[in-house]
Amino acid sequence: MKPFRFVKASYSTLEKDCVEVARNIPRTVAVRDSKRAEGPVVTVAPAAWDAFTAELRRQP
Repeated sequence: MKPFRFVKASYSTLEKDCVEVARNIPRTVAVRDSKRAEGPVVTVAPAAWDAFTAELRRQP
């Protein structure tokens, strides 16, 4: 399996409070805490990730 290629979220703060997302593996979106690069990784289906981020964009 190819390694995940993580990218920092565009909403990253100067304190580095952000998540990193990898979408380079087919049918998988991987998410991790940027402060714990060697820590746990959560994987979800792309449809679930798209629904999650769409809901976040609808929030005030």
